[in-house]
Amino acid sequence: MSEKTIAFIGAGNMTRSIISGLINSGYNPNKIIASNPSVGKLDSLRADLNIKTTQNNHQAVKEADVVVLAVKPQLMEGVCQDLASQQALDGKLFVSIAAGINHARLLEMLGGQYDLVRTMPNTPSLLSKGMTGLYAPDSMSSENKKLVEHMMASVGDTLWVTKESDIDIVIATAGSSPAYFFLFLESMQNHAVELGMSKQDSRKLVQQAMLGAAEMVCHNDHLEIGELRAQVTSKGGTTAQAVESFQASDLQSIVAKAMDAAISRAQQMSKQF
Repeated sequence: MSEKTIAFIGAGNMTRSIISGLINSGYNPNKIIASNPSVGKLDSLRADLNIKTTQNNHQAVKEADVVVLAVKPQLMEGVCQDLASQQALDGKLFVSIAAGINHARLLEMLGGQYDLVRTMPNTPSLLSKGMTGLYAPDSMSSENKKLVEHMMASVGDTLWVTKESDIDIVIATAGSSPAYFFLFLESMQNHAVELGMSKQDSRKLVQQAMLGAAEMVCHNDHLEIGELRAQVTSKGGTTAQAVESFQASDLQSIVAKAMDAAISRAQQMSKQF
């Protein structure tokens, strides 16, 4: 993989996180190029990571073996069609990090049949703690699959799905879920403040509790998550009362409804773009 030149079309936060992860894992920055309309973002990437930059998408793609499509879904068609109209794209491996645009539609935008992997990373990738779902058709070579897996593993863990529709489940379960957790923490912090605790102290309590709980899940993968919950829920204790309150409000249905809403929106976006 170290011999491949990777071009990132788009220079947002996810591009920065992936490039940072690659370089931190030993990837040669001279083999990475980023293209973006904004000079400021490019200057920052070049100064911080010592990669090549350009405002010309065609130049970036011409030099690349791997092209990461890291633009917003509403811009994807224009970017892809522009690339296809100006140069041959044969032999290049494409990687999409955009939600809501399926594999067939991306190839239609590019105007040909190319090797293409759909990925769905989440924002903890910015800290190399991400979770990325990946999909590619069976016809893709194992070499190209490993290449993309290695790239995304530089910012966290990865999971291949066998059905493209499962990418929507990845979105609802991992892609969007950091916001669910933030909302839960925010609600806890706000009520602790209402009960008389300072905002700073309540923030410290909830963030460390969440970090510790996540570490317990990660370090006890031989146990069901429900069992971990049971281990800290003494019968008749304070935790039991809180959990019973959640269950009385049908928290499981609330979560399921939210996840279904995320999946529904992903499906709508696939028709929109």
